[in-house]
Amino acid sequence: MKSRHNLVRLKQFQVSEKRRQLAQLDLMIGEFDRMAAELDNQITAEEKKAGITDVNHFAYPTFAKAARQRRDNLRNSQIDLAQQKEAAQTALDEAEQELAKAEMLESRDGRGRDVADEPRQAMHG
Repeated sequence: MKSRHNLVRLKQFQVSEKRRQLAQLDLMIGEFDRMAAELDNQITAEEKKAGITDVNHFAYPTFAKAARQRRDNLRNSQIDLAQQKEAAQTALDEAEQELAKAEMLESRDGRGRDVADEPRQAMHG
């Protein structure tokens, strides 16, 4: 049936879209991780240059303080993205199950048509 075929195509599209979203979240998480590591290096370098590692010290470098805040914000964003990724993975799993059901219905309909056509072919043969 054409409608079953269209349903399968729709489900395939939904699965590929969910996979794309998951890959995009992975990329963003990786990018945030790289940026946070770079900020860590900058913080360490700034602390060495100033000779002060105590954030509460009155002479702690302003740049290091700002970099710490930015790094912490990136880490918080990573946590949010990880939660989004978990939800996206669940959505992908559900979409894949729906696709499997739709494909099963389509193949069942295809077999049903073939079996229904056999008696007619035998009568005309």
